[in-house]
Amino acid sequence: MKRAAIIIPAYNESENIRDVVSSIHEISCAYKLVPIVINDCSLDNTGEIIDELDCVSLQLSINLGIGGAVQTGYKYAFNNDFDFAIQFDGDGQHPAESIPNLIESCESGNDVVIGSRYISKEGFQSTYLRRLGINYFKILNKILIKLTITDNTSGFRLLNRKAISLVNDYYPDDYPEPEAIVLYAKSGLRVVEIPVLMKERTAGVSSISASDSVYYIIKVTLAILFTYFRTKNNNA
Repeated sequence: MKRAAIIIPAYNESENIRDVVSSIHEISCAYKLVPIVINDCSLDNTGEIIDELDCVSLQLSINLGIGGAVQTGYKYAFNNDFDFAIQFDGDGQHPAESIPNLIESCESGNDVVIGSRYISKEGFQSTYLRRLGINYFKILNKILIKLTITDNTSGFRLLNRKAISLVNDYYPDDYPEPEAIVLYAKSGLRVVEIPVLMKERTAGVSSISASDSVYYIIKVTLAILFTYFRTKNNNA
């Protein structure tokens, strides 16, 4: 049976993480789904909670941020020979019932499958400021890599073994999702989107506030350009 590592970065998610892990175990799937929760040095009792759950518990001794936490999960998936790795937020916004759809799309010949809330435009559509930023990255990445991705900031994405090997060596820091798309495309991986129905966070707060939005856009733009120019183009 093929195995999928469900990589869940968690920072101060004590109010959500139980339900998130439970939602994965409730999925009926032809693949073995293994929740891997990375506690990114939370200030609450997230670490204690995940040690009690039916999951792989990875406890970071220092806060690495979302990029470092996610790469920790990818490295675990690579070193333990998982067939797929699925990034899955710890705040309850991602629909676990869509996991089989991501795997099915990957099995049809895709290397990276991104769950997008903007294809069917149903479910939680994020805030106005977030949507502006997402549209900006959509345009920027289309210019750079000639690929239209409607939800560049989606953290709900699947990587096959080839893609896992790539991010095992390098994965962007801080806010990695838009930058990682450039990395995948420049490395010759096939990247696609499928529609998913996102949910609104039920507890806790987002890591990006409204006041941080401008800083976020500038920093990620520079990171995208850096990745674009540093990555060898492996497209045929």
